Amino acid sequence: MGTIDLLLYPLYVALFYFFFSARRKNYNDPVLQFYHKQGFWIKALSVIPFTIFNVYISKGDSYGLYYLEGANIGKMILHNTDNLKLVFSPAADFDQGLLLDRFNLGYFSAESNFMVTRITALLSIFTFGKYMVTNLVFSMISFTGVWRLYRFFYEQYPHLHKQLAIAILYLPTFVFWSSGILKDPICTGALGWITYALYEAFYKKKNLIKNVVIVLFFGYLLAVIKVYILISYVPFFILYLILKNATLIKNKFIRMLIGPTLIVVCMMMFTTIMAQLTDSLGGFAQEGLTKSINTYQKAYAEQVDATSNFSLGVEYDGSMGTLVKMAPAAIIATLYRPFIWESKKLSTLLSSFESLAIMFFTIYVFFKVGAKNFIWAIIKDPAILYCILFAVLFALFVGATTANFGTLVRYKIPCLPFYIIALFLILDKYKQTKNSPDTIQAA
Repeated sequence: MGTIDLLLYPLYVALFYFFFSARRKNYNDPVLQFYHKQGFWIKALSVIPFTIFNVYISKGDSYGLYYLEGANIGKMILHNTDNLKLVFSPAADFDQGLLLDRFNLGYFSAESNFMVTRITALLSIFTFGKYMVTNLVFSMISFTGVWRLYRFFYEQYPHLHKQLAIAILYLPTFVFWSSGILKDPICTGALGWITYALYEAFYKKKNLIKNVVIVLFFGYLLAVIKVYILISYVPFFILYLILKNATLIKNKFIRMLIGPTLIVVCMMMFTTIMAQLTDSLGGFAQEGLTKSINTYQKAYAEQVDATSNFSLGVEYDGSMGTLVKMAPAAIIATLYRPFIWESKKLSTLLSSFESLAIMFFTIYVFFKVGAKNFIWAIIKDPAILYCILFAVLFALFVGATTANFGTLVRYKIPCLPFYIIALFLILDKYKQTKNSPDTIQAA
């Protein structure tokens, strides 16, 4: 990170500020204007610690792989426009001899890695190949989708604007790991765009063609980069849309049957899709999972620097029975670990404090509303149901296949906003029920 980086960064921040300011004028709601402005500055400024961390503290994939190789391809394109074919060719066809760092040999055999490098290469042409500025663009890509996610929930629960901001715009690890050249900014951005586009197209019945195009584009990006996010999210969001539209059905008995039936169908569909995509999921499919969990755990155990490795306390023997046994430990690991005493590095310390806060908040909500009301709220409210189903299922697969805290703190961020939102909604539902006239009269 040099002097040119430091000079260009504020200039590009100003350009993005004027762009988003113009967009903000379309909002008549002062609450949306306030949080849009706050969200922008949080994402813009978070680029600074992200850049410092990846350049001076821990050089990982962001700098050593995606940036160096992407910027190198960008330079080759500027030198000869025929090299544009490099970013449109399959990862398997990439000439490894063009790599800037021989240590990166083999990484581009995975299409997911090469997709991030493609995007970096194209962006580097407009960012003068500077790391900090390219990080800013990635952060802004994430912000556009994250803001859509905020709007989706805000339109339904405007009175919870502060709580939604905490879960989506302020969450430290969610903000940090989506503020630079990584897979995470693209995935978090895509998740928000897909959510809002599906909601607009199939619930609000607006701009069908435009929203379908958005879903297909960002769905493609997710399918290439982290397909397991797409597969674990979309079925449950579709379940949410169907349940929301189910209010149009007048027959109470049919309405009662719709929820449980759709949950079963959704789970069956999810399992079937996962089983069919074993290879492309990188081991996250049902059959592939039985092999991949052991593979991942052995790989982590054989690492030279294994100070951040952890165990779920369950020896996996390849059967679904042991997967069920390890499920609670895997979900707890994703949502509440690393514990503070387990953090050996600066990169996991922030996450440990955040995880502790999430655990205490979960305990508070559970005992505040009671077990019966907690479960009943999940069953009755489509938004809570889909948020919990996605968060828990995602937490299971990430926790079961990740045995290193440094990796876990990044992999788990897509499910955290949904889990926290579900807790806020459960608490809000309890307060509304408690303060309703019927409840007061009965008391």
